[in-house]
Amino acid sequence: MLSRGIVRGKMRGMLQIAIAILCAASVLGAAEHGFVYNEPGRFGGWPANHGMWSWGDEMLVGFEVGHFRDTEKGHAIDYTKPAEHVLARSTDGGKTWTIERPEGLKPPPGVKVAGVPTGPDGRPLTDSPGGFDFAQPGFVLTARMESHQGGQSRFYVSRDKGRSWQGPFRLPDFGQAHGTAARTDYLINGKHDMTMFITVAKANGREGRVMAVRTRDGAKTWTMEGFVTPEPEGNDYAIMPSSIRLKNGSIITSVRYRKYIEIYRSDDDAKTWRSLGQAVDTLSGNPPSMIQLKDGRIALTYGHRAKPFGIRAKISKDEGKTWGEEIVLRDDGGNWDLGYPRTVQRTDGKLVTVYYYNTAANAERFIGYTIWEAK
Repeated sequence: MLSRGIVRGKMRGMLQIAIAILCAASVLGAAEHGFVYNEPGRFGGWPANHGMWSWGDEMLVGFEVGHFRDTEKGHAIDYTKPAEHVLARSTDGGKTWTIERPEGLKPPPGVKVAGVPTGPDGRPLTDSPGGFDFAQPGFVLTARMESHQGGQSRFYVSRDKGRSWQGPFRLPDFGQAHGTAARTDYLINGKHDMTMFITVAKANGREGRVMAVRTRDGAKTWTMEGFVTPEPEGNDYAIMPSSIRLKNGSIITSVRYRKYIEIYRSDDDAKTWRSLGQAVDTLSGNPPSMIQLKDGRIALTYGHRAKPFGIRAKISKDEGKTWGEEIVLRDDGGNWDLGYPRTVQRTDGKLVTVYYYNTAANAERFIGYTIWEAK
């Protein structure tokens, strides 16, 4: 016979397990999932590269659309067929979405999109005229790269919440021998003043490390402010930043490494940086999306590319120094080919996280959303 102590111990252990399951289920049960983009035979991917913006309950997100291929290796996009950059807009807090294909977002002729060179109908790459008003209510900027290894990066600007665009404009190489790989991450400092965070190639030509750059004349000229990260050793990389400015002016940036997400802080306007440590140390292989909530806390969302595949989050109450328990937003992913989220906060305080996803290994990749509360 088992002693009462052993029985009580087992019951206590079972109760703790039950409580843990209920807590996880309550997070999943409170979350609302839906589609931003889902089309048979197509691949929707990588919102983190393109950016997401919000004006109250109006939201806009960019992503890539290509042809789906059923494969056991690599991304499930057919690299022999054309792909395109598109937008999706919601005016009801992320519940319904409309797809937009602005003419102004076309890449320059010959630039590869999903591995396929664009045709002659692209938009020419030019130098920016500058003078853009970053403080204008409808202003947004999106950045693109020639290759994740480096090369010529470009950016586009819109003054009407992404309905029409100017560009593509050439982004400098900032003295980097192998060029830059810019994605969309920037902070508006003033009317003509902006800090952008980009990835540049390592000295050996491989990706990459994060650099802060700045314009003070409305995107006509740019200067390098400082490296956010050291140069990673071996085959590791530090890429795909997501940044916020705290109320005291300091900047917090989350960075994707091969097996973790690390947080960096600058107290001198992006010139020098120090690590605050790792926010996520599991095998994630996915970029972070970081925002500061209305109550001052910081929310970090990311894809989880290990079983159970899905989308997860963490909350920090002390400006990124420490992070709470991992929150499972969803864990029904069919395989690792998912994630790359971006998150915004609605007027009612709920969060809208957009990402690319699949629920079966041989199913098309769609753009999904999760509406949830950061408790």
